[in-house]
Amino acid sequence: MFISEAFAQAAPAATGGESSLITMLPLVLMFVVLYFVMIRPQMKRQKEHKAMIDALAKGDEVVTAGGVLGKVAKLGDGYLHVEVADGVELQVQRTAVVQVLPKGTLK
Repeated sequence: MFISEAFAQAAPAATGGESSLITMLPLVLMFVVLYFVMIRPQMKRQKEHKAMIDALAKGDEVVTAGGVLGKVAKLGDGYLHVEVADGVELQVQRTAVVQVLPKGTLK
């Protein structure tokens, strides 16, 4: 008596799968642009850095992430010793090496 009957409205007719493709297109395009602008260059940079780290040899002149310049004195698996002055060696992680300098840069 106090509760009225509720009737479901008829669902609108389906317009086809084309509209779902159109709504997904901007999302797909944004991912493609993100991949080529950010992800791919970062992966390339990481690959180059790993190749540089693997190619380190004793006597190479390097710059660490902290800005310390020195010569590689000893090499280990995960660490290396960088000679920053006569008789002064720092032990740093291999990944902390940012750049290998040309020979003769340090005097």
